[in-house]
Amino acid sequence: MATTRFPKDSGLATRMGITIFLIGLLYVVFIAILIALKIPLILLILIAGALLFAQYFFSDRLALFSMNAKEVSPEQYPELHAIVDRLCALADMKKPRIAVANTDLPNAFATGRNQDSSVLCATTGLLRRLNESELEGVLSHELSHVAHRDVAVMTIASFLGVLAGLITRFAYYAGIFGGFGVGGGGRGGRGGRGGNSQDNPIQFELAIIVVSAIVYVLSFILVRTLSRYRELSADRSGAILTGKPSSLASALIKVTGDMGKIPTQDLRRAEPMNAFFFTPALGGGTSISSLFSTHPSLEKRLEQLAKIETELGQNR
Repeated sequence: MATTRFPKDSGLATRMGITIFLIGLLYVVFIAILIALKIPLILLILIAGALLFAQYFFSDRLALFSMNAKEVSPEQYPELHAIVDRLCALADMKKPRIAVANTDLPNAFATGRNQDSSVLCATTGLLRRLNESELEGVLSHELSHVAHRDVAVMTIASFLGVLAGLITRFAYYAGIFGGFGVGGGGRGGRGGRGGNSQDNPIQFELAIIVVSAIVYVLSFILVRTLSRYRELSADRSGAILTGKPSSLASALIKVTGDMGKIPTQDLRRAEPMNAFFFTPALGGGTSISSLFSTHPSLEKRLEQLAKIETELGQNR
């Protein structure tokens, strides 16, 4: 990771480290169970690896495409570029490509596996609603994600969930359409390596589905926990870099409040991008997105920013 002037938070770093360790431990346990059950893993790992490879290397293009965003020049958006120039100089980091998405949804995101391939995108809805100081806070938050290579971290962390999800679907559909097929035994087959998995193919397939589903859920929860830590870390880094936690807090309040005015269909269309967004695109009511959010609650983020404001005031 390239060195920048974004401050580090040892407490958040420790919690993220513990979460990553637990994800790694889950990797080891899951693979050990699959080996014990004698599942042919090569194809599934290759498929999951290909999906994560595409996400890792093409995340910037996929994100821009999904939001119908276009890269813009300094001549097209001089104020936006000027803010990013100042922040990159302040953070001593390479300037990412700048894009704008023409949507009333007030949000921003940064993506790319490293600083060389990064892109920072703001929506027209965000640019219209925030003043310069608030926009600076949001963009500083997003640049922190770039500096800390959060996209790469989250892509690697999510690999196990993708693999477990594929195995669950594979076992389920294999059970419906003629058996799991381990060792060529089929649903009623006895040939191959023998043993309980061949004598009881239905129970074997059910075991695979249950184990994979449990691992998927645990991985999902851990990755979402890691995502929330990374958002708090980006809030803290961005606020300290600009020295204006109150501006970032004001932007959070504005964006979150105005999100409720966006049509529900537009929010649902944007939900797949929630992991990238400055704040998630959520409608009213309870949903999976609100129960297992990629972001901390607004209250928690504002509480942290208030503490930073106090810390900075004491050091002045």
